[in-house]
Amino acid sequence: MESKSTGRFKLGKQSSLAPDRGGDDSVEVEFPPDIDANIRLMYLVNEGDLVGMRELFDSGVDVNFKDIDNRTALHVAACQGSPQVVELLLDRGAKVDVEDRWRSTPLADAIHYKNTEVIKLLEKHGAKLQIAPMHVKNLREVPEYEIDPSELDFSNSVQITKGTFHMATWRGVQVAVKRLDEDVISDEDKVKAFRDELALLQKIRHPNVVQFLGAVTQSSPMMIVTEYLPKGDLRAFLKRKGALKPLLAVTFGLDIARGMNYLHEHKPEAIIHRDLEPSNILRDDSGHLKVADFGLSKLLNMTKSVREDQPLVCEDNGCRYVAPEVFRNEEYDTKVDVFSFALILQEMIEGCMPFNTKPDSGVPKLYAAKERPPFRAPMRHYPYGLKELIVTCWSENPADRPTCREIIERLTYIRDHITQKQHWKIRALRCFQNIEAIWKDRSNNPSSRSTRSTSSNF
Repeated sequence: MESKSTGRFKLGKQSSLAPDRGGDDSVEVEFPPDIDANIRLMYLVNEGDLVGMRELFDSGVDVNFKDIDNRTALHVAACQGSPQVVELLLDRGAKVDVEDRWRSTPLADAIHYKNTEVIKLLEKHGAKLQIAPMHVKNLREVPEYEIDPSELDFSNSVQITKGTFHMATWRGVQVAVKRLDEDVISDEDKVKAFRDELALLQKIRHPNVVQFLGAVTQSSPMMIVTEYLPKGDLRAFLKRKGALKPLLAVTFGLDIARGMNYLHEHKPEAIIHRDLEPSNILRDDSGHLKVADFGLSKLLNMTKSVREDQPLVCEDNGCRYVAPEVFRNEEYDTKVDVFSFALILQEMIEGCMPFNTKPDSGVPKLYAAKERPPFRAPMRHYPYGLKELIVTCWSENPADRPTCREIIERLTYIRDHITQKQHWKIRALRCFQNIEAIWKDRSNNPSSRSTRSTSSNF
């Protein structure tokens, strides 16, 4: 079989990290028949000429030959997106992680041009992305929050909270690091979620929201770095403590509501957390709570509601706190966080997760069927309208749920009444103790009794 090469070559796609050459990639150029065999290989790969490639390989042409830009035949094939050509090159010994002059690899090129089959093939042969999807071509474009990954020390790292969070040391300070693992960095949806979370974290500053410190975006794996809160998350705390006393539950509720109110009233764009649950609420050194993990958060721009692009996929216990409108894939707004808040507040009083006897994946279906977790704790644990607040917050109609600002007002009222009642109890106890001390003094000191008796006659 003869090679299909015609001696004409259509200028191929350039490196994913090369500066824009401003030309037309469809321009055809002529090459002489006596051109160097290595250069001819690059042309044949670009044209997808498998027969011509095999002939060159059989004649001893190096599959890993590099052109003036340090690009190999595998780079060209990854850009063009032909799995058959890529497979032939790999079978002939092509190196998968070789870099061109701009530090782009075949895998980076394949991801840039969205050649899915080639991506899978390269990853199957051990290719790893060295260049992050957010890599910039000009040093002046490197974001000011960029952290040098060499400054992050994971030598004593431990996994913290859920998912991909790890503790590390950065310039002598303990920090929390969320990593986008290399094996998912070619997943466009996950990379987009990472970008969105990073963009959001730069906008927010509040005592009840975890503090963003910086990020690694110019190399792989990409990372988001936030403050480290050594006391862990609310899920672990509730697991240790069980049901909380009403005053502590209300105090925690106020912390959460303040953080969420800041997000919901954020200007110019309101922020929906959409994943509010105990694992995403952290405790600081003073015992106060901070809202964290904005991987599923949404910004409300001009619209007043949003909708999920895909049906809900339940992961772990987070399913137990999802509002029914999200589960039904309907439009939703900030009131989904209010629904989740109600479940957390009830859990702190009850000491168990919502519908704790049901499987995780089945709980959203119960909410969609208008069922709510039962109140089993004694009513004295729900003082001054706390139960009524919870019921209102998880109303079926989102419009009937209060705003976080209204929640703060009601919880403040409830907290003040609990505190006032405790003060009266303390005063009554002290009064009783004083009376008891007087009677003991009288019983132990007869002269004191006679003196009082004599003095009473006057």
